[in-house]
Amino acid sequence: MQDWRDDYGGGRYSGRRAPNTAAGLALAMLCGALAGGGVAYALGFTRTRTEGERAGAGGVVTIQVAPPVDASMSGADGALEQGYGVERIARAASPSVLEITTNSKAVHPFYGSYVISGAGSAVALTEDGYLITNNHVIKDATTIRARASTGDEYTAAVIGTDSQTDIAVLKIDARGLIPVVFADSDEARVGELTVAIGNPLGTLGGTVTEGVLSAKDRAIVIDGQTMTLLQTSAAINPGNSGGGLFDGAGRLVGIVVAKANESNGTQVEGIGYAIPSNIVRRVASELAEHGYVTGRPALGIVAKVINSRYDLIRYQLDRAGVYVMNAFNDSPVMLWDQILTVNGQPIAGAEDVQAAIEGAEIGGSVPVEVRRQGRNITLDVLIREKTPEMVDADMV
Repeated sequence: MQDWRDDYGGGRYSGRRAPNTAAGLALAMLCGALAGGGVAYALGFTRTRTEGERAGAGGVVTIQVAPPVDASMSGADGALEQGYGVERIARAASPSVLEITTNSKAVHPFYGSYVISGAGSAVALTEDGYLITNNHVIKDATTIRARASTGDEYTAAVIGTDSQTDIAVLKIDARGLIPVVFADSDEARVGELTVAIGNPLGTLGGTVTEGVLSAKDRAIVIDGQTMTLLQTSAAINPGNSGGGLFDGAGRLVGIVVAKANESNGTQVEGIGYAIPSNIVRRVASELAEHGYVTGRPALGIVAKVINSRYDLIRYQLDRAGVYVMNAFNDSPVMLWDQILTVNGQPIAGAEDVQAAIEGAEIGGSVPVEVRRQGRNITLDVLIREKTPEMVDADMV
């Protein structure tokens, strides 16, 4: 069985991120943490965003989308025949890739507070300083620095993050950046040349690796969210997260996000993953303009699986299941309701709740069957728009 192994300390969750504990993040999230001058794989970061940090959102962002290339130039062979070799791709795309370094505070129960330094990559979205990276690269960071290929360094502010797609938009006070040009990832073809550019190990900014597009539409479950990713054979390492995966014409076809390891600990080479550019473009535009992805439905509840004997005794519950841990005051759902079905679909985890309301109309309602005080009852629950505050509170 394959899992997406944590590069932060070996925690494995068979395709899911590990909790934000010493086990770290799963899915081989590739933001290497720096310690003592070398590279250590430390905790993931959990960023608490504030309204002040979102204040930069609201502007209209122009994104460069390349027109379709001529058929004679499409695909790896055609691109190379036209002179689009790795060197030319790297020369064109490298100025659009930046190095990211972060600091976050952590507390040890015996040794007190200390600072964890992390590293990753980003790509320029606009000429005037909007950047795209992975959400997991900057989560919980108290400071974020971006270094351009020119050597110029900037302090970055978080404009918006989206844990569902693992995309974040940052803003630096810069002019004259060279933004990436987006490819249409739906048109990408298996076997095409791909070039990854990023900051592996947090110390090797601007590193270029080549491979091919190995597969499309790989469905991987992360933190209860199913991500549809591109697979590449280009070498991917810690620190590459948030960097660019470029096609044979030097256009951004994806944002690097993960690599694979076997669940038995065997190292795997040549299996890396990237978020398709069409998803990146849509989400980044929403984050840059609004600070969050608009139009997503939510029930407005916090749902938790309780199945251990310890937790059942602790919460005085008589059977395992998915329970409501928090809800809006005006919701008919109550604390300690056990969620049985949503919109007719059985619920075994919080991810099932989200999946059951996917595509539901905001302002409408869905039937939610719960077990309350030994009785099964069905409630009509309002569908709300999921706001950043709801995301921060882990509401579905």
